[in-house]
Amino acid sequence: MTTDRAAKAAADSIGTRIAGVVADEQLLDGPVAALMPPARWLTATAARREVLLGHPLGHALHPLLTDRPIGCWTSSWLLDVLPVEGSRRASQRLVALGLLAALPTAITGWAEWSRTTARQDQRVGVVHAVANTCAVLCYAGSWWSRRKGRHRIGVALGQLGGLTAAAGGFLGAHLAIGRKVGSTAS
Repeated sequence: MTTDRAAKAAADSIGTRIAGVVADEQLLDGPVAALMPPARWLTATAARREVLLGHPLGHALHPLLTDRPIGCWTSSWLLDVLPVEGSRRASQRLVALGLLAALPTAITGWAEWSRTTARQDQRVGVVHAVANTCAVLCYAGSWWSRRKGRHRIGVALGQLGGLTAAAGGFLGAHLAIGRKVGSTAS
């Protein structure tokens, strides 16, 4: 497929159209305005900005960190659907590790978002963050339910968390790849 045809196919995809609806939703301007000042505080000093944006690495830190919670939660899901001896406890631990890894991931994502200037990208970023926050809440409920011996509820909440994380991840990928939003070494 030629580059022009590939670009047209991507622009016509259902995913790009969904992201476009989010990007054009003016009702998101209020949350953008409320969240931008604390987000910009994260990168207000040169030292924080350098670290949170990944400049010592030569590229954005946030995408690298997303692999940790996603990997833990995906591994937990595998243990839930392909149970083996000891899988319940291991799955609960993976959910907990994913929750711990979500905090630095969110902080670096917020720092990246603070640098966006296009209102449409800011809107998509807010929905990306809301979806990922919902995923974290689902996984927190999953961990708590598993801890209290309610394994089936924990698994169900983990499944819901996985779906919302996938939606959030889609919007994050749209920003990073489709819209070229993200920090660089410069």
